[in-house]
Amino acid sequence: MSSTLRRRLAAVCCAVGVAGAMVVTGPTAGAATTSEFRGVNWADPRDNYAADAVVPSGLSTADSYATTYAKASAIIGQFRAKVGANTVRLPVNPASVNGPFWQSYTAAVDAATAKGFKVILGYWESPTAKDGRVDDPTAFAAMWQRITTRFAVYPNVYFEPMNEPFGYSSQEWTGLVASWLSTYWYVPRSRVVVDGTGYADDVKSVCADNRLAGTHLALHFYGFWHSTWTDPQQWLADFDQRLGTCSGRTILDEFGASMTTGLNYNGPINGSNEIAYLQSVTTRLRELHMGSVYWPGLRTGDTYSLTALHGTGTALSLTVNNGSGADLLATAWGR
Repeated sequence: MSSTLRRRLAAVCCAVGVAGAMVVTGPTAGAATTSEFRGVNWADPRDNYAADAVVPSGLSTADSYATTYAKASAIIGQFRAKVGANTVRLPVNPASVNGPFWQSYTAAVDAATAKGFKVILGYWESPTAKDGRVDDPTAFAAMWQRITTRFAVYPNVYFEPMNEPFGYSSQEWTGLVASWLSTYWYVPRSRVVVDGTGYADDVKSVCADNRLAGTHLALHFYGFWHSTWTDPQQWLADFDQRLGTCSGRTILDEFGASMTTGLNYNGPINGSNEIAYLQSVTTRLRELHMGSVYWPGLRTGDTYSLTALHGTGTALSLTVNNGSGADLLATAWGR
């Protein structure tokens, strides 16, 4: 998610109140959880909204399958070694999948699964319309046909029909997903990740739709949505309100804060919106045994990026931009 989009969304998301927030005490014994997802997003430096092929930082459309595999293997290995991740969320769009880049981009998925990672493949629309709706239904269908044909048999690959479907009403969105599930019936529902409504900021209606039973849900939650909040109780209440009673199915597959500005997330809040936000959300994730995917684990040029990329060719490595931020992510993951 770009800084421009963050600012634009702040005005929208701040309108969401905390009325009706519930008290959460954690899952009951034996309850379903998503704690097995301990992940990071690996994103395009330009942001994942792209009209052409979306290319995660460090990869190139000019690379062969073998080169992409070697690069991805290095980066995925560093995600595990440096931050303890076992899941990576990768962007797809029709230009990436229906064009020539797919021949090499599949290597990133193969490299990740070879290392035992879960991979979430999520569709981003083009920035041309940026209306929160599928750009071209025909190209969209062809893209998912190609993706699912290739990866439906991979037990660690998950499919996210659309990122942040804010252009659809709740009824439209659940209808679109129900149609997706019917079309790609051979994909196990347990490996489908359905975004909440709006900017994936509320999962209650998708959770309640019986047509989507058995799927995972995706929630997004950002500190800039309430840029003046410094009280952890406000953050906890707002998070709970967006989640409802659906933590057992939900993955927080986008959340993040500044990692290149020197904030100490292990220290006192001292009036910091970002520290209050990140401490609160990681605490709640731990309490709920709820899986999460940080935005972004790697995106060159993004102040939220948890890591920085180094090296050339296939000799790539990562360094952590903020150790205290990585500590809170470990807290969210129960470590």
